[in-house]
Amino acid sequence: MGEPLILALDQGTTSTRAILFDAAGKPLGDASRPLRQSYPHDGWVEHDAEEIWNACVAVLREAVEKSGRDAADIAALGITNQRETVVIWDKATGRPIRPAIVWQDRRTADACERLRAAGAEPTVTAITGLLLDPYFSGTKIAWLLNDVPGARARAEAGELLAGTMDCWVIWKLTGGKVHATDATNASRTLLFDIGKQDWSTELLKLLDVPAALLPTVLDCNGDFGEMSPDILGRAIPIRGVAGDQQAALMGQGCIHAGEMKATYGTGCFMLLNTGATLAHSKSRLLTTVAARVDGNTSYALEGSIFIAGAAIQWLGEGLGIASGPQGAEALARQAKEGNGVVMVPAFTGLGAPWWDPDARAAIFGMTRDSGRAEIASAAFDACALQTRDLIEAMRADSPKSFGKNAELRIDGGMSKSAWFSQRLADLTGLPVCRASYQETTALGAALFAGVGAGVYADVEEAAKSRPAAENLTPSADSHVREAAYARWLDAVPRVRG
Repeated sequence: MGEPLILALDQGTTSTRAILFDAAGKPLGDASRPLRQSYPHDGWVEHDAEEIWNACVAVLREAVEKSGRDAADIAALGITNQRETVVIWDKATGRPIRPAIVWQDRRTADACERLRAAGAEPTVTAITGLLLDPYFSGTKIAWLLNDVPGARARAEAGELLAGTMDCWVIWKLTGGKVHATDATNASRTLLFDIGKQDWSTELLKLLDVPAALLPTVLDCNGDFGEMSPDILGRAIPIRGVAGDQQAALMGQGCIHAGEMKATYGTGCFMLLNTGATLAHSKSRLLTTVAARVDGNTSYALEGSIFIAGAAIQWLGEGLGIASGPQGAEALARQAKEGNGVVMVPAFTGLGAPWWDPDARAAIFGMTRDSGRAEIASAAFDACALQTRDLIEAMRADSPKSFGKNAELRIDGGMSKSAWFSQRLADLTGLPVCRASYQETTALGAALFAGVGAGVYADVEEAAKSRPAAENLTPSADSHVREAAYARWLDAVPRVRG
């Protein structure tokens, strides 16, 4: 057997990817498959769980084949996934009873509103750290049981199983032998007590979800069984699982309290590790499990920005700015400094800390000499200023986490721009650490699996395997930064619903 290798499976919202890493965190081979989404009704978003499973097998085989390495050298498989997407399947046949309901789906909005009107949200938040929202898995499970004839009775009889995509893939990979999830995915269901680290009997009753459906909750570096040998020719241990944002937190090396990361894609997910401290947010942020390793739980505050990279995409689609993000950036760099134009990109409402679904996008501060360059600049600045909103909320909720060494580690499409990364540092006032390797989610899953398989002694050693990053320090005058944020705070209330 040669040097130990680690295989990562990243089951995302729009694609399924596998990457083979060596112990130094270097990618050796990768493969991906796009994932179809279906929209059967307004606000509904579904995936075909069988299509996901077939894609998983295909990319695992292809990644290993492309690497030219021997599967006998693979020490473990790590899995990461789109977190709140859920499926229910028949325990005997392995067939889903309906398509998987995706995290973006809003079909249970009315159910959440009824629970909120009944005064249930404070209890839900105290137990789970979450808000009552159709984004999370619990109300989706209840909807499926009520929609499919006979499903509820079959669930109570133990004939059906439910889980997020990690759980579904683990069950399939192990030939139906293991029904398990990890603590980070469990913490996104509205059914998990993040303090007691167990399913909540009170919330199972509140959301009307039978306990018999649910998986065993293991550590992120736990023993999730073995992959069936017919997939890669040998039974590879599954030793790491984490939801996508928590996997990216690990992939960015944010393993200590006070370390934080932001991933800039269509939107932006930002997590602040609060260590063993379970910080209940007063700023409408989410409290979630950051990781559970060897029985030790660490927590995080999480904030979501609905529109980040999508604002740059709109510049092309809405204003006809050509050449994609590069063209938009080139135009934005021509804008007059301190032009006063502010864009609030609330195309689909505002996320944390505002949580206003009725807010709508607007541009403020236009004068006769304002043009497309100033609008483009305002779109990029909006991503940075929304990040500042999250930083201020996290600072209020967990002041001890913001010491003199606080920095923001970033990844995702927008972080590829050195100019935007510097702008982010200037407008937030925090040093920015830009990842050189963008697949931090898959890397994090691999690092958890490496700890589980003994490739690394602990998470400290694992975190040192991430590739070097570029460090950027704020260069803008503090008066310029604060003036820009003041204009932003003046504009936001004007678009609120």
